[in-house]
Amino acid sequence: MNSAILITYDKEDAVTEAIGLCDAAGIRVIHTIKQHFLKKPKYGIGGGVLEKLIEIADKLKPDVIVFDEILKPSQNYNLASALHREILDREALILEIFETRASSAESKLQVKLAQLRYELVRAKEKVRLSSMGEQPGFMGIGKFEIDVYHDDIKHRMQSVKSKLEKAGKQRELHRQGRKRLGFKTISLAGYTSSGKTTLFNKITGESKEQSKSLFTTLSTTTRRFSIDQEPFLIADTVGFISKLPAYMIDAFKSTLEELIHTDIIIVVIDINDSLLELRKKFASCMRTLSELGVEMDRIIFALNKSDLLTSEEIEEKIEILNLKDYKKRITISAKTGHNLIELKNLIKAIIQNQKSPEYKKETSIGFDNTYGN
Repeated sequence: MNSAILITYDKEDAVTEAIGLCDAAGIRVIHTIKQHFLKKPKYGIGGGVLEKLIEIADKLKPDVIVFDEILKPSQNYNLASALHREILDREALILEIFETRASSAESKLQVKLAQLRYELVRAKEKVRLSSMGEQPGFMGIGKFEIDVYHDDIKHRMQSVKSKLEKAGKQRELHRQGRKRLGFKTISLAGYTSSGKTTLFNKITGESKEQSKSLFTTLSTTTRRFSIDQEPFLIADTVGFISKLPAYMIDAFKSTLEELIHTDIIIVVIDINDSLLELRKKFASCMRTLSELGVEMDRIIFALNKSDLLTSEEIEEKIEILNLKDYKKRITISAKTGHNLIELKNLIKAIIQNQKSPEYKKETSIGFDNTYGN
């Protein structure tokens, strides 16, 4: 396991998530530097902090420096030159996790596309630095001319995209097949490590890998289950995360688009999170769903891990999330099975309601007032 010095924000939820990301990438954090601001022009951090970082790095000799923010190529280069170590910013760290977690052929293609897009953004800057004779080695700067280097990445991206398009068409055929057979579909969504896979296993009787580690699920898994002898299909999808760049969401579009075509989306929320984390994660989920074009009327909010809180604590958090008047919410425990029968009854009631000619979209709350800026 590689060791790292982590540079992150001086906020409890930011530190917890950043360490979780490192752990998911197989990186052991041996020292943490916390800052209020990580967007200074040259290094992301100030000169004084950099000097301290150099001193700590010389003493602890970490394999990498993890920077919990998105760095410009020039900032990455400046840090790497000063520290003589590999620098992983937030995007690169998430991509490393994606690469290790990808198991299906489609998810591997999605990760490859995201990696190429990450590289494309940095290609021009890398070549510019290379032409100036600035080649620290660990940045992987090639000796291609800029057009050749840039075009090579674009060509590889196009090849991956065409393969993903074929996979998407196959997925569409599967959807049409399910529709012809009359299957109603449910998708699980939510912040990474909210308990989606645990809930999936509980409902289906599966034994899919579940863990506290981030991004355990990268590929969509669909299984059949029954409610009162009526068959349904349920899918587990990739988890959301804050500050996930648009190109990464786009790379996983063929997986995430299941959320657009499904009859019901169960958004799993870890109600045991601290108030700060809860707000941030909920906002991130709703923003992603909004960007995907998911309609609010098909969403059930499953407030998971309710066995760890009192009724009063749960009610307080429901109020904070602005869900008090939202009828399609339910407190559950995927671990103990609490309220899972009630969840299934809610699913069936919504499906029956959708079939009725009087069915109208619920407008009690919308995306605009469900999440902040």
